[in-house]
Amino acid sequence: MISAFITIRFLDILDIILVAILIYQLYRLIKGTVAFNIAVGLFSLYLLWLVVKALNMELLGSIMGQFIGVGVLALIIVFHPEIRKFLVIIGSRYNLNRLLSFDKLFGAGKEKVINHQQIASLVDACESMSKTKTGALIIIAGNSELNEQINTGELINAEVSSSLIRTLFFKNSPLHDGAIIIKGTRIVAAGCILPLTSKSLDKALGLRHRAAVGMSENSDALSIVVSEERGSISVAEKGEIKRRISKEALIQILEQRFQEEVPV
Repeated sequence: MISAFITIRFLDILDIILVAILIYQLYRLIKGTVAFNIAVGLFSLYLLWLVVKALNMELLGSIMGQFIGVGVLALIIVFHPEIRKFLVIIGSRYNLNRLLSFDKLFGAGKEKVINHQQIASLVDACESMSKTKTGALIIIAGNSELNEQINTGELINAEVSSSLIRTLFFKNSPLHDGAIIIKGTRIVAAGCILPLTSKSLDKALGLRHRAAVGMSENSDALSIVVSEERGSISVAEKGEIKRRISKEALIQILEQRFQEEVPV
């Protein structure tokens, strides 16, 4: 006799929840990009293949079957940038590198990423450049080392100060077009080249904003942009950008993010 009830285990529910979370994260990763349209196209082809199989259309089914058969390899090639971003999210945004860090095993000390005085210097520099409409792009590293981006610029290795930041972004400075990268309590490099986002952003946003979002997509860094056209301040984090940030809001964002103790 066939049972009329379906047994659902706790692991089955957990399995469904995890798959739903995975699909949602993948959607967030590719929404607004060309990859989303490609994903819709591939899904449509897969549904068409199922229909062809159900109708026993052997010739068309065999042709599409060959295409579906190499689907995994095709997905890796087509979605290479998105797969890379997804792996970066897993490794940095969710702090797995902290869990796997040897510093904890050997009892390394702790220090604050940026102290209150340096946050004040950052905000003062951004406010001053905002008033003079001096374009700027400031990257504050989290757990990611950002060595690839640092190597594209000029090494500075100086304490964070308002006057130095304003000097680096002065319009006649040879380094003003690139980004400065702050790690720990120091400005490590200036004039750095950053990856651009492939997201569809407001057309009013320029390359600095696209680079800021792109950097926040590829790492756990926080990006600060001062617009050269409007003088407004924006902050990009986790692939999202907040525009027209006030001085008070910028202070709050920096203090919430960086006034925590993290492993050295």
